Amino acid sequence: MEIERHVQAIQEHGAALADAAERAGLDAKVPTCPEWRVRDLVGHQGQVHRWAATYVASAHTDTGVELESIPADDELLAWFRAGHARLVAAIKAAPADLECWSFLPAPTPLAFWARRQAHETTIHRADAESATGKQLDVDAALAVDGIDELLLGFYNRKRGRLVTDPALTLGIRVTDAQPDDAWTMVIRPDGREVTRGSASGDCVVSGSASDVYQLLWNRRDRGVVDVEGDATILDLWQQKAPISWG
Repeated sequence: MEIERHVQAIQEHGAALADAAERAGLDAKVPTCPEWRVRDLVGHQGQVHRWAATYVASAHTDTGVELESIPADDELLAWFRAGHARLVAAIKAAPADLECWSFLPAPTPLAFWARRQAHETTIHRADAESATGKQLDVDAALAVDGIDELLLGFYNRKRGRLVTDPALTLGIRVTDAQPDDAWTMVIRPDGREVTRGSASGDCVVSGSASDVYQLLWNRRDRGVVDVEGDATILDLWQQKAPISWG
């Protein structure tokens, strides 16, 4: 997916996140993140937008960018919207050959930040919508791209808690995109290995791209997808696969 499409996703889902937060109210609970109120969600995403924008705009090549302080409730949504606009402007203005720190495989650092913030913002928009009682339907192409980022980026490496002994295999297939939009993940004692193009394993999950994307980010219940085989592998995923900010 091109950088321009990722920027469109940041714009769309960031603006909608703020609108949903305003409708829900800052004190509302976030069902998809039970430990958070809406103010926590808005504060977190606002910090991340400004943190990412600093890397892009200032071409930082190390991890030394600090998080900005979160303002009081009466300033929070305006602060969020300003930081969101700053991120979009920074990515749009950045040169294609930008050199800065990044942490997942990508064609360029700029492509990494555009993609990462597109999915960070989309998933947290789903959180904001959940506080209003709604569920988000994500565009299939964006959702498939997000599954790729999650499986081939975050989880196609040794680090992380998602390990098991003996090894287990999880197949993932989307039903409303291309036939090869499928993945097989082998979860081993020392890490994981992911291949793309087919889905097979001890457990195979299939569903719409939007549902599978949000399920893998632990934002949807497994009832939205079809599960064949050993469903306890999804228990392992739910317990050990969440990606947290720290």
